[in-house]
Parts: sequence; structure tokens; C-alpha cells
Amino acid sequence: MGLRPSTWLVKWDRPESGDRLTAWLLRPAPRSLRVASLVVLLTVAVSSSLRSNWGSDNAFVVKAADALMAGISPYEDKRFLYLPSAVIMAVPEALLPREVLRWLLPAGVSGLVAVGWWAALRLFSVPLSSRFAVGGLGLLALLYKPYANLVLIGNWTAISAAALPVALLLAHRRSWGAAGLVVGLAIACKPMLVPIGLLFVLARQWRGLAVAVLVPVGMSLVGALLMPSPMLFFTKTLPFLFQGQDSYALPWDASPIAVLPRLGVPVPVAVLLAFAGAAAGLWAAWTRWRRPDGDAGEMRLAETACMVMLAAFLVSRPSFDHYLLVVLPLLLASGVREGSMPRTPWFWVALVPQTAGIPWPTEAERKRRAFRDAVTLCGLAILLARRALRPGRVTLVPVTTAGSPPRTEPECAATPAESASRTAF
Repeated sequence: MGLRPSTWLVKWDRPESGDRLTAWLLRPAPRSLRVASLVVLLTVAVSSSLRSNWGSDNAFVVKAADALMAGISPYEDKRFLYLPSAVIMAVPEALLPREVLRWLLPAGVSGLVAVGWWAALRLFSVPLSSRFAVGGLGLLALLYKPYANLVLIGNWTAISAAALPVALLLAHRRSWGAAGLVVGLAIACKPMLVPIGLLFVLARQWRGLAVAVLVPVGMSLVGALLMPSPMLFFTKTLPFLFQGQDSYALPWDASPIAVLPRLGVPVPVAVLLAFAGAAAGLWAAWTRWRRPDGDAGEMRLAETACMVMLAAFLVSRPSFDHYLLVVLPLLLASGVREGSMPRTPWFWVALVPQTAGIPWPTEAERKRRAFRDAVTLCGLAILLARRALRPGRVTLVPVTTAGSPPRTEPECAATPAESASRTAF
């Protein structure tokens, strides 16, 4: 006897299980691809260790730890812009010999990005031994220029690039307290993930939010007690940071607040446009969160978190190219889902300015690098906001059940490509 017409099978925008490209990418990676990806990762790390300017950004944090151990306030150096807790985190690095750190730092940064990629893959149930997983990391290191830049300078953005996907994976598994701990520790190192507190608010996970707040606050209080003149953070560092630093950072500052005035836009107008874009991004994040998924909510978590971070990058001063590595692994991993951003050509067009190997003019490489970075930042923010504000669609497709005639049933959004399960109303 056939099913009653009132029985419906629901899935939101699920890709067909016969998607050949996705199925091919999810197959186990051959040994040659694994070796090639490993060679690319090692080449980037080793070449960074051999460069004379290796670890230039990490050096500011190590210098702050050296100052603390010498009884000097780390905030005497205007380039140290992190919380007092970061000084504590940097002490182990300051105790290592320079030649040892030269080799450990690039490898450690590479490892942190790999952890973020691993967590993003697990969030979307992608096998870690698949072509998509192995080849994706190798291509990211080979073609995405900010990756090599991040490994070279050793910026602590790498910690946030690992922490955000890990936190979302824990949240997806209903471990919001552990997710708050991961976010809190990342903020203690570098306050980049502060905007993710909004995700805890949207999810009404107050315990996780409390952990994310109390961990960096507590560690910063300890750090402040150990250093002389901790108030310099408020009287010297914060004003310097809110002004966008100085001319040293300007050539690489991709925030519209910095880029638009260089194109002749008045500063007040640039600030207004940037904050309007950020407000629109937050509205898109709120709208995306309110729209439920037909799967377990991985896309909802990832896209909401990425939208919040992109909105923050529009107004943060400065906003560097490697900041996008915080959200890019999540967006790339979502490509296994139908309708995701990587499935539109515009996503890849937005990444073109960051592609290694393109012979950009020398002038654009240094003094005007921020223009290319701003194009990618704004492009990704617009694309994700457009997707977030798009209403969910229900598509009618023919379904044939054994013992019953063909019938039409509504289909809804993103379910893992390898899963053929359906939920019945």
C-alpha cells in the first residue's frame, strides 16, 4: 500500500547523491596527492624559516614578554597591541633560543591553520583522508598568498584561524561551554574573536558566553598584576589602535575606513560607509541565524559566524589580508553543500586578487596592496550577506516509493553530500 499524500519528505537544498564532482572529491586521496600537499606545506614553512624577516609580527609579542621579564611595561612599545594575557602566553617563546624559534614558528603557524581546516572539515562531515581534505589544504598553501604571508610573519591570527572552526565544531556537538573556553583562550592570545560573542547571544548560550568572557578577563588581570604600568593599555595602546595605528600599517590596511580616503573619499563618508556595511552584515548574520536548516545546523553555524567576522573586519583598524584565513577554511569546507558560496563563480572571482603567481605591478604589491585586499574582503562580505538574506526555498521534485505511484514532495536545504537520509513529517 502506498504512502498517503500527506506524508512528506523534507530536505532543504540537499545536493543529489549523484553529484559526480562532490563524490569524486570525497573519495580517498591517492598517495601522490598526499605527498604533493605535504611537500607544499613543508616548502612554505622551510622557505619562511630561511627568510631574513621571518616572524616579524610574532617578534612584537616576544619582545613584550622580554620586557615583562625585565621589569618593563610591555605597553611602552606602541606596536604591542594585545591584551595583558598575551604577554603570559608569549613567555615560553621568549625563553626559546632564536634559532630554535626560527624553525618552530613557521611550522607552528602552518599547524594551526591545518587544525582550523581539519575542524572545518569535521563540521561538514568531510572525510579527512579525502581528496577534498588533502588537496584543499595543499592548494590553500600553494595558491592563497595570505597563507604564505601569515606563515612568514608569524602573526597570532593563526590562533584565531584554528580556534573558530574548533569552537563551531564543539558548538555543533552541543558543547557550548567548551566552545566558549576555546574562544576565550583565543581572545586571551589576540582579541580577534571578540565579535563571536554575538553567536553565543543569538544561540542564547549564556554559560558559554560567560566562559568566553571570563577566561581572557581573568588571564588579563593576572598579566596586569605582573607588569608595571598596566594602565598604559588604556591610555596609550587603545587610542593608538582606534586611530588605525600609523603610516607603517596603512599600506596593508584593507579596511574601507583606510582604503576609501586613499581613493579621494572624505574620511567621514568612508567611516559612514564602513559602519553601514558592518551593520548590514550584522543584520544578515541575525537573519541567517533565524532561518533554520534542514540538516543539523552546520551551515547555519558556519555562515552566521563568518558573517559576523566579515562585518567586524569592515570596521576594524587595521584589517590585514591574513585576517580572512579565520573564515576562509569554513567557507571552503562548506563547498560540499549545494547552494554554498564556493559553488558560485563569484566566490572565486573575489579571491582572484589574493591568488599567488599573478604578476601584479610592483607598485601595487607594496604601497597599494590594501586595494586588492579590500576587494576580496568586501566581495566576500557582500556575497555572504546576499546568501544570508536570501529566503529559504522549497523545491518540488518527483519521488517514487516502492508500491506507490510517483508523487511530488518538497525539498529543502543543506545536508551532507554523502548522506542520503531524509526526515519525514
